[in-house]
Amino acid sequence: MIERSESESRKLLGRLRTAMASDEPGQARLDRITHLIADSMQTEVCSIYLFRDDDTLELCATEGLKPEAVHQTRMRLGEGLVGRVGLRGKVINTPDAPSEKGFRYMPETGEERYSSFLGIPVQRLGEILGVLVVQSRDRRVYSADEVYALEVVAMVLAEMAELGAFVGEGAAMEALHQQPVTLKCTTGQEGAAEGHVWLHEPRVVVTNPIADDPDKERERLNDAVDRLRVSVDEMLAHTGSGDNEQLQVLEAYRMFANSRGWMRRMEADIANGLSAEAAVEKEQSIARSRMAEVQDTYLRERLADLDDLSNRLLRILTGQGAETGATLPVDPILVARNIGPGELLEYGRRLKGIVLEEGSVGSHAAIVARALAIPLVVHAERITNEALNGDHILVDGDQGIVHLRPEDAVAKSFRDKIAMQAKAQERYASIRDKPAVTACGERVGLFMNAGLMADLPSLAGSGAEGVGLFRTELQFLIRNKMPQREELAQTYARVLDAAGGKPVVFRTLDIGSDKVLPYMKPTDEPNPALGWRAIRVGLDKPGVLRMQLQALIRAANGRPMTIMFPFIAQFEEYRAARAEVDKAIAREERLGHLLPETLKVGAMLETPSMAFAPQKFFDEVDFVSIGGNDLKQFFFAADRENERVRRRYDTLNTSFLSLIERIVERCQISGTPLSFCGEDAGRPIEAVCFAAIGIRSLSMRPASIGPVKSLLMRADLPALRRIIADARHRGEQSVRPAIMDWLRQAD
Repeated sequence: MIERSESESRKLLGRLRTAMASDEPGQARLDRITHLIADSMQTEVCSIYLFRDDDTLELCATEGLKPEAVHQTRMRLGEGLVGRVGLRGKVINTPDAPSEKGFRYMPETGEERYSSFLGIPVQRLGEILGVLVVQSRDRRVYSADEVYALEVVAMVLAEMAELGAFVGEGAAMEALHQQPVTLKCTTGQEGAAEGHVWLHEPRVVVTNPIADDPDKERERLNDAVDRLRVSVDEMLAHTGSGDNEQLQVLEAYRMFANSRGWMRRMEADIANGLSAEAAVEKEQSIARSRMAEVQDTYLRERLADLDDLSNRLLRILTGQGAETGATLPVDPILVARNIGPGELLEYGRRLKGIVLEEGSVGSHAAIVARALAIPLVVHAERITNEALNGDHILVDGDQGIVHLRPEDAVAKSFRDKIAMQAKAQERYASIRDKPAVTACGERVGLFMNAGLMADLPSLAGSGAEGVGLFRTELQFLIRNKMPQREELAQTYARVLDAAGGKPVVFRTLDIGSDKVLPYMKPTDEPNPALGWRAIRVGLDKPGVLRMQLQALIRAANGRPMTIMFPFIAQFEEYRAARAEVDKAIAREERLGHLLPETLKVGAMLETPSMAFAPQKFFDEVDFVSIGGNDLKQFFFAADRENERVRRRYDTLNTSFLSLIERIVERCQISGTPLSFCGEDAGRPIEAVCFAAIGIRSLSMRPASIGPVKSLLMRADLPALRRIIADARHRGEQSVRPAIMDWLRQAD
């Protein structure tokens, strides 16, 4: 039975290849394919439904149903049995379709005469393109062999659609990768950019999904898998024993590369008529479909490993490696599923923008993008499947929107926005060297955030008075092994040199949560944002903290040094960290090293608990910096990575401003310098409100300094204070509407 099924499958695929090779129009080709499948499967009906938009399937060809229903019959995703297959990507095989839950009767098709129904998703790399259906009058459950054979056919149909074999009239038969696409994403780094797509991992296109000689294809597959195994073994041999996480990934690669089950499934696909490449891609599509459903982190990671391994195998089989012959455009917008910080830094400032299918606003890539001031969006669903190298693309990092292959009107509007921003920046240049003094005479210090040497040239051009936050973790994240003390000392010394005497606040290593070092064993925590991170890691594993403190002291070489500890949640943590500084100073003095001219040690206040810390904390600490990003998410119990909740809570909420006012009051009692650091510091409306309630130092990305300074210089802080107090007295949830009304009237 299996041999007969495999033979029939090969015959059908052979006939499909003839249809592929024909020069007839897409509709005629699709019509012929439905006839071929119905004839081969010995069913009265074969129908092909394709998506006309994200939510609607359209009957595009049929053998057996009424011809006039083609391009007229449509159904919403999840509607009817076809819609269920399209929604879930699962096979539906039933002998009595009308009695099946969710069945939708469509009188225009004449399908009420057919009892049995077999629906197969037409999918490529986890993306569902349509649904393939066969139906018969007789009540029957299609055998496992028949289902399998039709899955193979559906996979080939997906490849044919990818290659443009079914282009015709109507939205459902438009050519892929040619229509405008707009994606709603998540902002990782603000800014706007126009350019052309550069795929970090170029698409592998399978141009020969069907093969005549199974023996030859099996031999090609085995040769490619042997080469893959050798490459994995070589990577393992060159990976140090300390790189535990990388070793785990490579061991998973080796496990899959040697998996007989994986090989058996691909060999079965080849026996059914697929080429070696198509067999690999079929398994990859299944892995991606499962990945979308699995909640377990470990299983998702293993499926991701299999997906990556399949990509490597496809590149070996097709010869389509990273070097495709394409040249980097002059205005590259990087498109990738995800990317590590080291790889991103290799591109550097050549990139105009970054679009990631995965990632998060706190990921390593986002940190580097902010450091390089490159617009970044994440969660761009299906972008790597949709985009091609060289496609025109617009990235709106302010709104979190991507326009791929935009229409002329959209592109013109976008260019107008960029031009307006550029004009505003020219206006800000005129006040670059002026201090931020408000209309009422209050001076507010404006500082920039940094994390790379590449950031420091922005110090002079932005008008910043210094670096309010230098993220030292980037020096750790971009390496495959722990940096040495002298190496760090040289890096920190270069930062101080580049600052040219302006103050620099070095934040000690802030790792954990979403920032896991490549050589650090990840911790399995249910809520890592509230877990073992930042100063908690430093105090539990003091070796790295001490090494970093020694490097900072040596980098100062007699110059002033300012050190800040991240994520201080209780007074004793600051005291313990401060004690480590004192030990490091004593040690360096014993060794005869030059000590800093002055040393200030502060804390980043990122948890509401520290607003209620003993006053002794504010007496002892040299300065406090409010870490606005974390403080806000903990105050509102709203994960800033979660799009469902993160935009529901306003920084200018009266309760949140009351918390900040309390911190201001605590610092004023002790005379402790206070600053606000985070994305909100760089938003002009929020910045003037912070200044109104008493904060006199703000740290932000360099590009935000001009807009913030411009508004501060026009602001009347006592008037703003009264507006905030009045809004609170009225019981308003946010002061934003009142502030906006006042600013409009003031202009």
